[in-house]
Amino acid sequence: MIHPELRYYDFGEGVTAFSSTRHGGYSKGNYGEFNINRYCGDDPQTISQNREALCELLEISNDRLLMPHQVHLTEVVAIDEAFLNLSADEQQLRLEGVDALMTNVSNICIGVSTADCIPVLLFDPEHHAVCAIHAGWRGTVQRIVEVAVDKMKKTYHSIPQKMMAQIGPGISLDSFEVGDEVYETFEKGGFEMPAISHRDEKWHINLPMCNRLQLEAVGLSLGNIAVTPDCTFKQPNTWFSARRLGINSGRIFTGIMLK
Repeated sequence: MIHPELRYYDFGEGVTAFSSTRHGGYSKGNYGEFNINRYCGDDPQTISQNREALCELLEISNDRLLMPHQVHLTEVVAIDEAFLNLSADEQQLRLEGVDALMTNVSNICIGVSTADCIPVLLFDPEHHAVCAIHAGWRGTVQRIVEVAVDKMKKTYHSIPQKMMAQIGPGISLDSFEVGDEVYETFEKGGFEMPAISHRDEKWHINLPMCNRLQLEAVGLSLGNIAVTPDCTFKQPNTWFSARRLGINSGRIFTGIMLK
């Protein structure tokens, strides 16, 4: 069987964390090769093959690989035993309109789907809990990482100062050109614009920086926040980029699993 080529992140023992690259799957064309997002137009049978390949690599069953249907809002869902006892249809309904998942259950791979948006992974080593967050510009301006950290505090008693974070591959400052209305939305949202933007012919916003600053603001140590330097737009042979390929194209899956 073909296996997906993953970019792994180091959170220490007991955690597997990664982003899928475009390589090592069965999809074709703008979906090639590895895509498990079923909301972007790829062939369902091919998606199933890719999921099977990833689950085999992770040594989990298909029902233990969970990804929400994201809508650029700030809903965070906890994956617990009650969720796992739901039927497949009930689980899918619960994952509609969700942009972040968290869990303290072992051998469950939770993840989010991106193609220029920013994936963020959180790990609480003290309480053995993890979170996967989809932070597009709309989620970023609504401070979804702050919402997620707060929910981990309330659900697992996580202490931000002891948490670790990985900001995965997304669009860079140079490549993320936006209109005045997007700039103004960030400005009205209270962001420190000189730190996260610059202007040439149009405004550019630094989404990885926005999310890093939010993590720092809620208490994570800068030394515990890793940022992937890759730009999805500049490296289309490695990562999917919706700005390059259009919305009918594959997606990166950034996942995290407690062992």
